[in-house]
Amino acid sequence: MKRLWGTVLLFVIVGAPAQATPPETPDKGDTLWGQLRATVTDVEQHLDGVLGLAILDLTSGRQLLLRGDSVFPQASSIKIAVLAELYHQDEESAHGAGGKARLSDIYTVQTSDIVADSDIMGGLSPGVTVLTNRDLATMMVAVSDNAATNVLIDRVGMENVRALLTSQGLSHTLLQRKMMDLKAAAEGRENVSTPREMLTFLERLYRGKVLSKPQLDDFFTMLSTHKDSWIPSSLPADLKIANKPGSLEGVRADSGIVFLKNRPYIICVMTTYLANERAGEDAIRRISGAAYSMFDRLSRASEYGRVISPSNGSLR
Repeated sequence: MKRLWGTVLLFVIVGAPAQATPPETPDKGDTLWGQLRATVTDVEQHLDGVLGLAILDLTSGRQLLLRGDSVFPQASSIKIAVLAELYHQDEESAHGAGGKARLSDIYTVQTSDIVADSDIMGGLSPGVTVLTNRDLATMMVAVSDNAATNVLIDRVGMENVRALLTSQGLSHTLLQRKMMDLKAAAEGRENVSTPREMLTFLERLYRGKVLSKPQLDDFFTMLSTHKDSWIPSSLPADLKIANKPGSLEGVRADSGIVFLKNRPYIICVMTTYLANERAGEDAIRRISGAAYSMFDRLSRASEYGRVISPSNGSLR
């Protein structure tokens, strides 16, 4: 009997495998997101103004919002919607629809078109210089030329830009006036959006729900045209960034997609009621830099956080 119980006990101790305790692993980016959130909080606390933002990881779907549903003036960032409607109509025209604006349509510069902050259009010869809609779009994006923007608004139709935004479910993203229409602005007809809605619009564009190829590819090529803006200012020069900044008195905003390899993301930062516009620009730069730092590490790391650089030939 003692021998039998000894055998049974040996089986219990040796033959039955114990339940293994899962090894602890890093929290797969939770801490990095927490650090980004802490940076945003610090920026907000030191900004004499109102800050809102929306950041989306296009790979995981994770996002960070601050005043995501608050309405902010967009200034020239609203030109993203004008550009999208131009490409939308060009796509419709390619499929046989009549009466639509095309990228190749011709336009002759007119003196009556010139408004303030029209750095390119203001230097062209009225009645002589001939441009295409694509030329106008390039000026609108690269140097935020307001005359070029207003001509495009007339050519695509302000009501059609509004209809496009409505079709995407954006009830607070509104094009309500042309550029430099101070009377309309004084009457409260401002061009506005929210961080969440601008992020949503850019995500829908990215995922091909607004435009199809080849217009979609060309749209992002156009929006990635080099420009003086704050999201890219501290990021690598060769990184593709499709963004559009905006500035008004007391307002700074910048929204776009950063096409980081293996980890593309959307970032929309909006500021208003600024006591110092330069501080608003610095806030956007700092948040953009912190977001890039996080996504860059996530793009190159394993699930455990290990990074192996291409030039690293020594593995231990």
